[in-house]
Amino acid sequence: MSAIDQQELVRFLEDRFACAQACTECARLCALRASLADLDGPEDQQLLRRKSIMCAEVCDATCRVLAEQTWQDEAGTRAQVEWCRAVCLETAHVFDRNPEAEEGAQSCRDCARACTEFLALLR
Repeated sequence: MSAIDQQELVRFLEDRFACAQACTECARLCALRASLADLDGPEDQQLLRRKSIMCAEVCDATCRVLAEQTWQDEAGTRAQVEWCRAVCLETAHVFDRNPEAEEGAQSCRDCARACTEFLALLR
């Protein structure tokens, strides 16, 4: 393996790890936000809760995909990471409408950015 190939592999692994870390943090904050939302509250609270749960589940699944050692299904990995990025951005927009959810919105955006950076290496 050439030095350039090794550098590309290291960058790939670092970005994969950064994306997985961002997914984990986003999932944690979304789960926390969902637990704080009022189940029987107004419609905006119910939407916040639903989006938080969905985002946490998608981020968790993405983290598991990124943690796998085998990369036989690059198309499937790409689709999972793209889905995660889209869900994180949607959730950040919902969080933006709730003044107490700034940290969750930022975490979702950070995760979406990490997904974007990782996807750039897959192309």
